[in-house]
Amino acid sequence: MKNILFCFLFLPIFISAQINESDTLKFKAKISLTGFWQGGNVETLIFRAKSDVSFKPAEKWVFKTINSYVYQAFGKVKADEDILSLNFLYFNPNRKIYPLLLSFVSTNFRREIDLRSLVGVGVTYQVLENKEYWLKFSVSSEYEQTKFASAKFNLTEYNGNQSINTFRSTFWVNGKYNLFKKKVLINHEIYFQPSLEQSNNFRWQADLGLELPVWKFLNFKINYLHTFESIVIESQKQEDGMLSFGFTLKSF
Repeated sequence: MKNILFCFLFLPIFISAQINESDTLKFKAKISLTGFWQGGNVETLIFRAKSDVSFKPAEKWVFKTINSYVYQAFGKVKADEDILSLNFLYFNPNRKIYPLLLSFVSTNFRREIDLRSLVGVGVTYQVLENKEYWLKFSVSSEYEQTKFASAKFNLTEYNGNQSINTFRSTFWVNGKYNLFKKKVLINHEIYFQPSLEQSNNFRWQADLGLELPVWKFLNFKINYLHTFESIVIESQKQEDGMLSFGFTLKSF
């Protein structure tokens, strides 16, 4: 018997709706699981898991870590298996302007990225800060190392090098807004990352979310993620978009 089963296993959200490190709570956490399975003529499996944790290791310091895992297979052929770990250490995040340290580690099966690591420092400026909404601009500088599974790229000048390393600068715009007496919540996380050494080496990402409260600790979520990378393996597309639906469950 042919069947189609949709499994949405949601404990909080996808990538956006990030925790605000300037909140006064000493510990905040979100955990998410989402899934989709289709059987019959076309077998499809999609699984996503994500955690978002923020805590204060000392009086003026806040550590935030965001970790995610994605797996996709179509017709029992793996299409994606990605790991992403984003880690931030903030000093005095309750101030208007405060510094940060960051480190990222990721892999991307579809883009044939075996390992990407990035470490850097930056500063955040709080444009708006309120219980109902907040908006922040950040700028940081990082050193990035990326090892690919192939050495043939869309930009031929990089051919022959499986590892591409560079210094980058990142410009961030993060925000969250409660509208219509908390009946609608909008959030976004947008960044642009140009290389400081190679003008044709850059990437950007826009992560947009809309939430509708269902219960005090539970929201229905619509999320759109759009990514662009200027350097990709030969024959791959530079842009990707993903529209997803789920729920947000939080402990605060």
